[in-house]
Amino acid sequence: MDWLHHIFQKSPEIALFLSLAAGYFIGQINFGKFQLGGVGGSLLAAVLISQAGVTIDNGVKSVMFAVFIYAVGYDSGPGFFNSLNRKTLREIAMAIFLAVTALITVVICAKLFHLNKGLAAGLAGGALTQSAIIGTAGDAIARLGLPADQVKSLQSDVAIAYAVTYVFGSLGAIIVCVNILPKFMGQSLRDASIEAERELSAGSSSLGAGQIRALPELVGRAYKIDVSAGKTVKAVETLHQDMLTIERIKRGGENLEPAPDLVLQLNDEVLVVGRREAVVAFGANGNEIASVDDIGVVMQTRDGVFTRKGMNHTTIAAAREVVDRDLRHGVYIQSASRAGQPLPILPETKLEHGDVITFYGSPKDTKRAVDAAGYELPYSNKTDFIYMGVGIVLGLLIGLIVIDVGGVPLTLGSGGGCLLAGLLFGWMRGKHPMYGAMPSAASQLLKDFGLAAFVAVVGLNSGLQAVVTVKQSGMTIFLLGVVVTVLPLILTMLFGRYVLRYNNAAILAGALTGSRSANPAFGGVLDKAESAVPTVPFAITYAIANVALTLLGPLVVGLV
Repeated sequence: MDWLHHIFQKSPEIALFLSLAAGYFIGQINFGKFQLGGVGGSLLAAVLISQAGVTIDNGVKSVMFAVFIYAVGYDSGPGFFNSLNRKTLREIAMAIFLAVTALITVVICAKLFHLNKGLAAGLAGGALTQSAIIGTAGDAIARLGLPADQVKSLQSDVAIAYAVTYVFGSLGAIIVCVNILPKFMGQSLRDASIEAERELSAGSSSLGAGQIRALPELVGRAYKIDVSAGKTVKAVETLHQDMLTIERIKRGGENLEPAPDLVLQLNDEVLVVGRREAVVAFGANGNEIASVDDIGVVMQTRDGVFTRKGMNHTTIAAAREVVDRDLRHGVYIQSASRAGQPLPILPETKLEHGDVITFYGSPKDTKRAVDAAGYELPYSNKTDFIYMGVGIVLGLLIGLIVIDVGGVPLTLGSGGGCLLAGLLFGWMRGKHPMYGAMPSAASQLLKDFGLAAFVAVVGLNSGLQAVVTVKQSGMTIFLLGVVVTVLPLILTMLFGRYVLRYNNAAILAGALTGSRSANPAFGGVLDKAESAVPTVPFAITYAIANVALTLLGPLVVGLV
């Protein structure tokens, strides 16, 4: 052990990365259907490695947590602010109800069993599987004005209670949401999903992750002209309401430009691209051919930001009528999004300035459409560090603000401040997508590495004391964790069923798992539902819960 201590003293970063490697290895081990996960595994590994004696500078911990919590807010920002409307009041109420009941449960348990601020906050973080509470609570403890050794002891207690209660925190959410809820509702998640798809999508099933439609909306087909012989290209396209385009024509071995006034002749070979129903109608008489040399076309999707003057809040149908046919010829809207959230491609869907529209067509057609709609949103795999840096600085400044309420100092701390800044900057990025680029892979790295490294530093710095505390109150903390895990979930399930009037088990399960930010439980719900139906309520409540549950850290510290 001495040789290991000597290595760690010379290079403490070795202990940090060893904790991450060993932690993620431990975290991927299956215990039935349960996995500890990389974060929980890193904490456990760090506590074990810390027994050799190692200390990591707390500045590393602060930086890691700041980038993690900012990235969480950045990704949640568009969904969080979009959720704040009348249509989603039910989901908002559910997420807030769970956060409030969880806070009350933790405070009552702490008062009854005389837990200190650190153990109470760790109980909340582990039992609710909200790892960010470790950081927000630790930051709040550091601002209490206590002696340094007492601050370190309380922060260690946060990590210890988190580790003791985290395992059942994940498992308990799965038990309630996947097993108890369907029996309580008297409806299996699969049956509920089929019913919801029928009601909400008029028989069209939702798509889950990694799923694609066997019958895509936009297709290309090659045909030999039969009944359309004698008609001009424009007449054929107009007959099908401009829902298809003749992109290529081959006649007698010669390629012809598909000019609008060109008359089609018998046995012309044509490439038709457009909406599936129109292309199928065009080829209703048969004569489809498998392949034709020299008339293949490379199609392209191109993202454009909608800023066209005079057309804000215009429906897709109205825009189609206003825009000249030559301008929109050969271009189709493949998808659209607003502040990162997808929009339905329906005639009555209103487009707003800032919406990102994905156009489908030939390169020259999509370029023309993007320029007419506004401006092109280029693909980028680089992070805008100016935008990110300003956001984190603003968050850290907000975290310095302390408000005294009845003698209790309340502060968002650096964690809450960076979360708030991330929400705001993520929302602004959604409104103005030319600025603040952060590719999803980069954001995921910040979240994964930031949180895991932060937790590992906490474990390395507090591990020596962990064994003593677990021996003194480990079983008590574990049993209290069971209560904090199960009771808020059960109460929120009853609240959702009888007060908010959720009548569908799949939709209620999605909303409940999102209200607890319970990703493992949500995975179990999707597995049982075999559908993406639970995803819609989950996305809304998850965005709210990510903020509300994270803020429980300083609240618990202030109230206990």
